[in-house]
Amino acid sequence: MHQKVDVCIVGAGPGGALLAYLLAKKNISVLLLERTNEIAKTFRGEHINEEGEAILKKYGLFNEVEALGMLKMECLEYWLNGQQTKTITPDPAVGHLGIHVPQAHLLQAILDAAAPYDTFQYCLNSRVTELLQDEAGRYGGVRVMRDGEEFVIDCRLIVGADGRYSTVRKNAQIETSIRKHGYDLLWARIPTPDNWSPVIKMALVDGMQISLFTQVKGFVQIGWNIKQSSYPSLRKQPFEPFIEKLITAFPELTKTVQQNITSWQDFVLLDVFSSQTEDWGRNGLALIGDAVHTMTPTGAFGLNSAMKDADVLASLIEQQTIEKLDYLTCATKRKHEIEKIQALQIEKEQGFASQFTLIA
Repeated sequence: MHQKVDVCIVGAGPGGALLAYLLAKKNISVLLLERTNEIAKTFRGEHINEEGEAILKKYGLFNEVEALGMLKMECLEYWLNGQQTKTITPDPAVGHLGIHVPQAHLLQAILDAAAPYDTFQYCLNSRVTELLQDEAGRYGGVRVMRDGEEFVIDCRLIVGADGRYSTVRKNAQIETSIRKHGYDLLWARIPTPDNWSPVIKMALVDGMQISLFTQVKGFVQIGWNIKQSSYPSLRKQPFEPFIEKLITAFPELTKTVQQNITSWQDFVLLDVFSSQTEDWGRNGLALIGDAVHTMTPTGAFGLNSAMKDADVLASLIEQQTIEKLDYLTCATKRKHEIEKIQALQIEKEQGFASQFTLIA
């Protein structure tokens, strides 16, 4: 089976989906491929910052996302030994400290906006197995397995938006520089206790960070930093003393934690690293989002940076000049910004403990 489009985007996260929508609007035929069998099946970041909010409003998507459900954070609290030590409130002109948007809501709004365009196609359960090149080395298509069948997509541009373990980047043999940050992350989700406000809470436990993010539909997302590569040995230890540290940090969570986090299986492990890729594109192939610059969870920049990449790349792609895409301009526009964000993440990680000053 063969199919031909102008642009084939691999990975239907926020960056890939937004890029597909923006290109379809410009009368550029685009096929969006997703390896999983449903949108938002894999957990990704769900926190929209000012940059992400501005992009959604720029393209008329914010109201659609809001209608599906979002939650604006009212404040940021720091807790130490069960006591609140500091509160940060938003600029009145902004009115919030970021927004929780379920990944499924964000993707649904983008894909719904793209669906009316004849130039847009979307395929789930589609795994890229090979990048195709011509004799001159230019990329001109992908080989895909979908529902047990193999087919070929011929295209003028391949975009890898397929995350930090990018198949597109790997198959193109584009090297990336990995940096470890000394910690990994355990995720868990619990129902909110009664009278819980839309807030972000931070605690310091054994020198490591615990973060609570209030979510839509009455949930709290817990992010618990642990020492890098320590999870296998941690799992061999008794569970109860570990979870007691969470209850000590946030006493008001005692009941919901005890009811909903009862074993190590209630956590999901994220191995944390950041990366920088010198080569953002070449010969008919481009990379965006975590595929080209993996972010750590600190500050929740990853999702927003991927959407910004899509915004910039879409502005450079025109129907008549796809083969002449200026990869250098695209990379130059974003590389400096990404370097600043990653430096800020490191600064925040190294200075986290200094945020805990007891109220007089």
